[in-house]
Amino acid sequence: MYKRTNLRSFWAFIFSLFFILPLECTAQQKIGLVLSGGGAAGVAHVGVLKALEERHIPIDYVVGTSAGALVASMYACGYTPSEIEAYVLSEPFQLMVKGNVEVEKKFFFFDESNTSSMFNIPFSKDSILQKSIPMSFVNPNYFDFEMLRIFGRTGASVGNDFDHLFVPFRCVASDVVNKKSTVFSAGNLNESVRASMTFPLYLNPIRINGVLYFDGGLYDNFPLKVMYEQFPADFIIGSNVTKNDIRANENDFFGMISSMMTTPTDYSLPCQDGIIIEPKTEVGTFDFEDVKQAIEDGYRATLKQLDSLEQFIQERENPDSLFIKRAQFRAKIRPIRVSSVQTEIVKKNEFQYANKFILPQKSHRILGESLLEERYFRLASTPQIDFLYPNFKAQSDGTFQLLLKVRKAKDFRADFGGLISSRAVNTGYFNLTYRSIGRVSHKINAESYFGKFYGSLRTNYELVIPSVFPISISGYFTLNRWDYFRSFATFFEDVKPSFLVQNEAYSGIKIKLPLGNNAKWTMDARYFSLEDDYYQSSQFTNKDTADYTRFSGTSFSFEYTKNSLNKKQFATSGHFLQIKARYVNGFERTVPGTTSILKDTVEKAHQWLSLQAEFQSFLLDKGRFHIGLHGKTVANSQSLFANYTASLLSMPSFNLVPDMETFFLQEYRATQYFGLGTNLIFELVKNLDFRMDLYYFQPILQLQKNPDGTIQYGKPLQVHSMVASSSLLYETPIGPVRATLNYFPKQEKPWFFQLCFGYVLFNERAVR
Repeated sequence: MYKRTNLRSFWAFIFSLFFILPLECTAQQKIGLVLSGGGAAGVAHVGVLKALEERHIPIDYVVGTSAGALVASMYACGYTPSEIEAYVLSEPFQLMVKGNVEVEKKFFFFDESNTSSMFNIPFSKDSILQKSIPMSFVNPNYFDFEMLRIFGRTGASVGNDFDHLFVPFRCVASDVVNKKSTVFSAGNLNESVRASMTFPLYLNPIRINGVLYFDGGLYDNFPLKVMYEQFPADFIIGSNVTKNDIRANENDFFGMISSMMTTPTDYSLPCQDGIIIEPKTEVGTFDFEDVKQAIEDGYRATLKQLDSLEQFIQERENPDSLFIKRAQFRAKIRPIRVSSVQTEIVKKNEFQYANKFILPQKSHRILGESLLEERYFRLASTPQIDFLYPNFKAQSDGTFQLLLKVRKAKDFRADFGGLISSRAVNTGYFNLTYRSIGRVSHKINAESYFGKFYGSLRTNYELVIPSVFPISISGYFTLNRWDYFRSFATFFEDVKPSFLVQNEAYSGIKIKLPLGNNAKWTMDARYFSLEDDYYQSSQFTNKDTADYTRFSGTSFSFEYTKNSLNKKQFATSGHFLQIKARYVNGFERTVPGTTSILKDTVEKAHQWLSLQAEFQSFLLDKGRFHIGLHGKTVANSQSLFANYTASLLSMPSFNLVPDMETFFLQEYRATQYFGLGTNLIFELVKNLDFRMDLYYFQPILQLQKNPDGTIQYGKPLQVHSMVASSSLLYETPIGPVRATLNYFPKQEKPWFFQLCFGYVLFNERAVR
């Protein structure tokens, strides 16, 4: 028995010597991958991963910083190199890195783009004299939600332990207060990756456990040391797209910031058990539209190194086995289902406001990904909220709790803008807003337009009751003044006495309700008082007195608006639809001047119903070409006023070309009309467009003035007209610069050329 036992032990030893031990020695070789930072150039790491996986080279650990942290974490979450490539080439990624949001995610309910504001400065009442420099060049809302969607649920599903990801993972961020690099091995995965990517002034910093973090590349742009210290890697593959000898360029703002703040990094391997791949790419730090080129550069650079790699790495990853392992890992990841919301915020009332927007406490509903996304962006668009950061916490029932970090916006905001033109329509714009948040949100603002052609003063108070479908109630008062004679003069011409001046004063109450993210209902009730001063002949002197028409009364309107245009003016993509019904009841009093054929004062009651619809839709929006259709129709039961000019002034105008608002064009006014046109846009280079707008205008009934001065409507569809406009337009970060040639064929001088900077936008008319 003893001999038989010894014999079995002997054969077991021989079997382990020749079969088991070689397998163990082979399995013990662990491969670590280290990815450097580099912004858009760092996307070259995707090409490196593609080439490695095509040759079935296994990756057991992965470490990254900044852009390398993004690529490394996606791989660690079980995404294939092809899936990562598809994502970084997708529209959501491009929008994310530029601080934009897909139009269908924008919450039009809080839209504030109908003014001439070009930039704003927020400040607090205790620091009015202190300059307020924005900490983020791009809006982080979409960026942060994408990090939550991609990494948040994965990290929470594995207990926030980075060793339990598909590939164990580490990333680094910079603690700029203590001037040291921090390694993240656990915690909220989306938060750690976000911290590692926070380039100063490009993306705002975030706090994790009370510590403020910036881009990991500031102190450690190639975390080889982290790989050595955190993982038992036998062989290390490094992918590096940066270098230390970057010379500061006085024209490169972010480059200078990087040069000032970045600590030189050692990009060499401290031992022979590794290899560094250095993709040579011309893609700049923020050239995210060129990431496809960066991926190709990374792929080609890796192919050149594969022969050297394969000398050291004998083991290969079985593709079928890798596919199964990925599928098994992904099966463990919970779908996005949110059952509750918890807000980290200083004041309890603000906590209630944020919760009511996404998931009220008493609600038992479970939010899926699409519904969560819709409500998240509704909350993020609240003007009283400056910063919003989301995390997930896994619940025992298989759902997530949404954890929100909310920072209240500064109490005050000053907006500046206007229009600078070679014509005499120069207008300045200023708006001062006070905003607060509690159980409800409040906003009080006073804004002013000032110039020779147009002046306005508007005050508004808005109360928003938070809920999944919020309600806005506002009260307002507006003064408007237009001087149309001055609008025909150029900047250098002498301006003659005015021949047509309009003054408006109105106040009212407005109620808004959202309809999805891109649409809203508006109900409005107002009292108005209009005063028009005008001459009925162009042959007037300083001794003549103008006609005077006063029209005052009440107005009630209902409006449906849906807007997904990409710009507040001169859009190139998206859709717009507005349908409006208005009832007007008022009393006219017209006092004739010396140029009038009337001798007696006219007093007259008016009431009418107006229906109008406007749409704009870009049917072709690919590459550099954009083609849109733009139309408007009006049906109005309005009665005639005392004379020809007073009647024209009260009528709706056709104004689909923005510059038409700055002229008094009689031929484009009618109580009933329709107009249709096309917008042709060709992008010459980035942000520089050539634009052609051509419209056909057809009045149903158009007012005519008889030789004796009396007025009447002409025959239906008797006349028509065209409008054309061509522009060379450059979009600056604060507003458009354009050279425009307008064509109004029925004017004595049909061609009007102008140079402009800013927006041709004014406060809403009282009833016209």
